[in-house]
Amino acid sequence: MTTRVVIRQAVGEDAEAVTAVRRAVFSYKAMSVAATRHAITVARPEERFLPLIAEVDGQVVAWGAAGLTVWTSQPGQSYLTIFVHPDHRKQGIGSQLAERLHQHLTEVGAIRVRTFVHPDGLEFARNLGYDGTRQMHYAGVELKSLPEQPETPEGIELVSFDEVDPQAAYTADTIAALDEPSDSPMDSMEYDRWLDEIWNAPSMDRSLSVAAMAGDEMAAFTIVETDGDRMWSGMTGTIPAYRGRGLAKLVKSVALRRAAAAGITSAYTSNDDENGPMLAINNWLGYHRVQTELALLRTLDN
Repeated sequence: MTTRVVIRQAVGEDAEAVTAVRRAVFSYKAMSVAATRHAITVARPEERFLPLIAEVDGQVVAWGAAGLTVWTSQPGQSYLTIFVHPDHRKQGIGSQLAERLHQHLTEVGAIRVRTFVHPDGLEFARNLGYDGTRQMHYAGVELKSLPEQPETPEGIELVSFDEVDPQAAYTADTIAALDEPSDSPMDSMEYDRWLDEIWNAPSMDRSLSVAAMAGDEMAAFTIVETDGDRMWSGMTGTIPAYRGRGLAKLVKSVALRRAAAAGITSAYTSNDDENGPMLAINNWLGYHRVQTELALLRTLDN
């Protein structure tokens, strides 16, 4: 008997089902239902975001989404994400989603599309015209025992994000992001868009996110996202003038300790293979690698 697959555009009410599928595929990531709903409903018009779900017998079994990358000055950059529940693979669902999403990206003027896949999905992606560029390592740590917290340098004050001016956080985040390994520079994030997508996102826990302040300037920071008893490191960075003082290690150490005190039991993070400094910090904190995803690119025919 042939399984009938229904593909339709996702709406906010699908967030719980999409989150459940995501957890089944990515056990090492943390995204709450509220964060998923935010991702489905808050995209700006210029992103041309298209979220899709696949249903079998009324049950959500897969997710696919694509849109234009609006954080970069390079025109025509885009992204695509597809994941299918393990019980519903090898049925053509991923291929149907990919066809719809690639068509959409071509229609909105995308030139190049980026995606991430598990190693066992590499053949599928290559058959769609993707080729490898980088590796993204995912790691987790249980918060039962952490190394001794580093000392706070003179002139630095540690505060939670609910005590800082969002403008200071925006400035630090956009400066630090310029050095993040990427296929296209993250050099074009407007303040209002940053407020919508980062500061006001339901996933960010401002009480656990930590900043190292040098007066009114945010020298280093780590953004914490929470999902029940798990946390995710959204971004950790230090602006160039304050590097070499151990501030990234400090803020992340403090954030993990505060998370443990708040009842968080495990933490997860990701790092590009080329980001040696953060990989070293996470190793020191006790993170152990749980998965490696492959960053792939495809040029679209327009």
